[in-house]
Amino acid sequence: MQKILVANRGEIALRIMRTIKKMGIQSVAVFSEADRNAPHVLFADEAVCLGGAPSSQSYLDGDKIIAFSKQLGVDGIHPGYGFLSENAVFAEKVAAAGINFIGPGAASMAIMGSKLAAKECVKQYNIPMVPGIDKAIDDITIAKATAHYIGYPILIKASAGGGGKGMRVVEKESDFEEQMQRAISEAISSFGDGSVFIEKYVASPRHIEIQVLADKLGNTVHLFERECSIQRRHQKVVEESPSCVLTPSIRNAMGAAAVLVAKSCNYIGAGTVEFLLDEKLNFYFLEMNTRLQVEHPVTEMITGIDLVEQQIKVARGEALSFTQDEVKMNGHAIELRVYAEDPLNNFLPSIGTITKYSIPTGDGVRVDDGYREGMDIPIYYDPMIAKLATHGKDRAEAIQKMKMAIAEYQIEGLSTTLPFGKFVMEHAAFVNGDFDTHFVKNYYSPEIVKQQLQSNVEAAAIIALKYYLTAKNNINVPETVATNWTKR
Repeated sequence: MQKILVANRGEIALRIMRTIKKMGIQSVAVFSEADRNAPHVLFADEAVCLGGAPSSQSYLDGDKIIAFSKQLGVDGIHPGYGFLSENAVFAEKVAAAGINFIGPGAASMAIMGSKLAAKECVKQYNIPMVPGIDKAIDDITIAKATAHYIGYPILIKASAGGGGKGMRVVEKESDFEEQMQRAISEAISSFGDGSVFIEKYVASPRHIEIQVLADKLGNTVHLFERECSIQRRHQKVVEESPSCVLTPSIRNAMGAAAVLVAKSCNYIGAGTVEFLLDEKLNFYFLEMNTRLQVEHPVTEMITGIDLVEQQIKVARGEALSFTQDEVKMNGHAIELRVYAEDPLNNFLPSIGTITKYSIPTGDGVRVDDGYREGMDIPIYYDPMIAKLATHGKDRAEAIQKMKMAIAEYQIEGLSTTLPFGKFVMEHAAFVNGDFDTHFVKNYYSPEIVKQQLQSNVEAAAIIALKYYLTAKNNINVPETVATNWTKR
């Protein structure tokens, strides 16, 4: 490949382009009117405007992206994550146009894009799954009987869902019908598919995912796990690798299961197999994400493997240059998603202008960002500003580096999740590794963060006052003494 178009925006587009440049390949950026002066546009060798700010007029216009790619002589298209990254129809059109889609084949993507189809696909390998029914249900009477058979609490999930949409926890039978209708309605509005299924609700789960890589020659490896249990609204905010609760034997078992999931659908490229882990460390297959994950930096930091580079090499037809035995784990890494959200107001988006922006630096600190000082956070897209990641020789050091990096990261003009990240890093449950996906519900309180912020302001004021008084005492201006030196 001599030229790759990145069909995305923001921090992930810029991150992908850095690897493309490192590999000596030309890059093409696409942008909407809202992103005309964005860093990823300025970094690329070429850039084309797709259209208006709304995603439907720009980043989701697959036909226009393919047309520009053909016009500019592009060899490959990297979709990043979000937008068209898991759109099997787009992947198929890219391949039909004679362009390499840097991701899995359309067939694999279609299978794993449906939770029900994915469960059916991996059945042959006897991979553990959460007890439930593995077919779509739309009849309330049958659904209610199924829920009664499984036993409450149960979870209603959209088959085509993601990001917590089309998902409802039902604690008792009297709430079932209302929650079922809500799940179907949300699934239709979000994905255009109202198919839902029912499974047992695991009360205190941890969310563990395994990174896999597969080439076109049949070689598949895993790159260990990522702990993704710190979430709000079923969406991840803090991730780390490795998980502090997995034993070597469970890690190996989950890794082997993830490899089998990838093989079950003839997967190619980088993908992530997601599992639930219960209190007894039993794991259950959830789904497979057929793209690069937001949290991929923590895997890169502990393995030293550039996942984007591997995606490109696999798309070119190259074999993986390492075997499973050669993949080694080094230290511990943690990532905080820095969103333009207000953690003091239910994590609602905080749109505005970044009036001050300064990133942390230092050994073991990585910032993947897509904004600069003076830029606006558009209302049209995901409010992620950056991914802040730290790496240490062990978990304690990675946490300490993260706390220092959060303190050094300066973003003004809008609210961000940095205070929430500080809260997590300092909380005993996180430090001790004693947490699950209910961390926010069980421990987080906006009032606590407000108190911490107020304490920080007061401490800064005390330090400033002490500095002023010390400086005043050390730099005393001598009193004027009359002399007669001017007399002649």
